[in-house]
Amino acid sequence: MGFLVLKQLTKVYGDSTAVDALSLEIARGEFVSLLGPSGCGKTTTLQMIAGFIEPTSGAVVLDGRDLGRTPPQKRAMGIVFQNYALFPHMTAAQNVAFGLEMRGVDKRERTTRVGEALALVGLGHLADRHPARMSGGQQQRVALARALVIRPNLLLLDEPLSNLDAKLREDMQIELRSIQRTVGTTTIMVTHDQSEALALSDRVVVMNQGRAEQVAEPYAAYEHPHTPFVGGFLGKANLFEPLVCEVDGRPHARIGAACMPLEGAAAPTAKVIVRPEKVQFLPAGPAALPGRVKARIFQGNHWLCQVQTEVGDVLVIRQNDGEPMPAEGAAVHLGWRAADMRPVSAGAGQ
Repeated sequence: MGFLVLKQLTKVYGDSTAVDALSLEIARGEFVSLLGPSGCGKTTTLQMIAGFIEPTSGAVVLDGRDLGRTPPQKRAMGIVFQNYALFPHMTAAQNVAFGLEMRGVDKRERTTRVGEALALVGLGHLADRHPARMSGGQQQRVALARALVIRPNLLLLDEPLSNLDAKLREDMQIELRSIQRTVGTTTIMVTHDQSEALALSDRVVVMNQGRAEQVAEPYAAYEHPHTPFVGGFLGKANLFEPLVCEVDGRPHARIGAACMPLEGAAAPTAKVIVRPEKVQFLPAGPAALPGRVKARIFQGNHWLCQVQTEVGDVLVIRQNDGEPMPAEGAAVHLGWRAADMRPVSAGAGQ
């Protein structure tokens, strides 16, 4: 059994089911992200784990103990909120010490633990600074230190990096993962940011309409999505419905005018997705899908092209290697390896 176990966790509001029979096991020391769009149930799940919301049914079990009757303040969980919730009239050290004071920890031990927590997040030199005189990244680190100083059984992160600018968010992803690995605290993060979840997590739980559509390691979820929703939410994806046929006695997959040899790959049985970075510009030929460049966007380290074809618009991502790219309006041909077609099922479900 996992360190944290969610058993058929359900929350219903009137006629609306926010979380639908979610079952999940999380190992001690694991970093798991609940990922999905607004309204998918991820924040409600986190709040039920924390004890802020009472489940309609199901159970939250931590280290073998059912938390059903345990109030939030008795659950020994550290929480970092989206807005950090720092006390503006307190210094960084006072903010970090607050939870220890509420638990009756004596002053000498408080001082030691606060110093250790601030050093862990790289803010020992700012112990006497107030939040108003700190950057967003520094405030985020104070909030993290405050959550970790109580030595929680479980660390809960609610969109912890969403208020930071793009560059700082990337830097803090590295810092957050490093700190979590150093401390070893079991961590659950709620986010709608796919790149954030993929970068930080040991596993991702992709949620849609209150259900977990897939639970997997980030690479597996990205490369082998179970449903079109997972494929489309974890990055960009092209969705096709190939027809399997034989050409000269060999199996092929037909997509529009392109007839691609399967070359030992499994024959697709339903819909497939192809990631844009797997799509190549090719010379004309029977295995290439003809199209015309509809839009071309430069994004620094890569190009994003939208190509109009007879089977719909196809996205193409090509690394910026200095080579010229087809211009908007140019006629092109597209292709990809048969092994890069990932079958997906139509329905949702864990």
